[in-house]
Amino acid sequence: MAILKVDTISGIGTEGPVFEGDIEFTSQNFLTLPKGDTTQRGRGRGFYMLGYNGTPSETASSRIDYINIQSQGNTIRFGDLTVNRYSLGAGANSTRGLFNGGYQDGHSPDTDVNTIEFITIATEGKAQDFGDRIQVGRAVASASNDTRCVMASAFTPAGYQNTIDFVLFATTANATDFGDLSTARAGMSMSCNSTTRGIFNGGYQPSPSTIRVNNMEFITFATTGNTQDFGDLTDDSQSTYGGTASSSTRGLIGLGYVHPARVNSIDFCTIATTGNALDFGDLQLARNAYGSCSNSTRGIFLGGNDPYTNIIDMVNIATTGDATDFGDVNVTVSGLGAAGSDSHGGLAE
Repeated sequence: MAILKVDTISGIGTEGPVFEGDIEFTSQNFLTLPKGDTTQRGRGRGFYMLGYNGTPSETASSRIDYINIQSQGNTIRFGDLTVNRYSLGAGANSTRGLFNGGYQDGHSPDTDVNTIEFITIATEGKAQDFGDRIQVGRAVASASNDTRCVMASAFTPAGYQNTIDFVLFATTANATDFGDLSTARAGMSMSCNSTTRGIFNGGYQPSPSTIRVNNMEFITFATTGNTQDFGDLTDDSQSTYGGTASSSTRGLIGLGYVHPARVNSIDFCTIATTGNALDFGDLQLARNAYGSCSNSTRGIFLGGNDPYTNIIDMVNIATTGDATDFGDVNVTVSGLGAAGSDSHGGLAE
């Protein structure tokens, strides 16, 4: 390694030595250079595709909003999907957000789809086509790290699915088979993520009749294969259409609908281990079908079905305790949408 000692730099031009490779430095002052490239600066943005958008007839929306997770306030308009959809999944790395599957409404004919669309999180605008899932259907859950978005399950009138497939964020292409859930189901909470693991929580399955389940299953992002058992949600709860938030070590699971009523319970788990979830605290309002996202310290839960509401909750992931008010979704009501962020626990610094 060469050592270059410099007092001053002047006359910078196009001629002279070229320094390549990693650069290390020693300073007499406290100095930390920013990490990542320019597309990763200023991270901390959450996005929310609204699902239903404030109409009494429950017409699906195409609207996408965003928030700055480190601050508080109402959502701000981001853009739109290419068509109206609800009950879809969402995943994200530090630059891109993906929306996958769902039920296409307001176009003829209304139908379950396998469409994947993407946004560039740092810039507002309309979503663009990414590719297609292997599986058509709604009530999808997604897990994400820096490189992969892993999508699990689906429901169509023809039945429930246990399919897991994945895409690489850096490309645009159709999904590839990853493995299977332990049972065919849908309506799981979005995944808790670390850089190595994704955990899928709860859901409902068809046999012997439509029943809700409390099990948690995990995948390892870098491999492909079937899920493995992680543990159970609290008190033998059976949860559908909840939400999740993650730091790099801890996952939070909002339980959503626990038969026969919506609940406001939040569970937590340590992602690197296996074991049953523990009680974290409560949301402000009992509801399900809400969006959720996080940065490395704060979890956010948006909208939902109470019936439909525009409330936004926030919690501190590292502690336990009840949620407090963050702001509002900037429409009257919303639910059965999907959310993500550019700074959740599945992403390296």
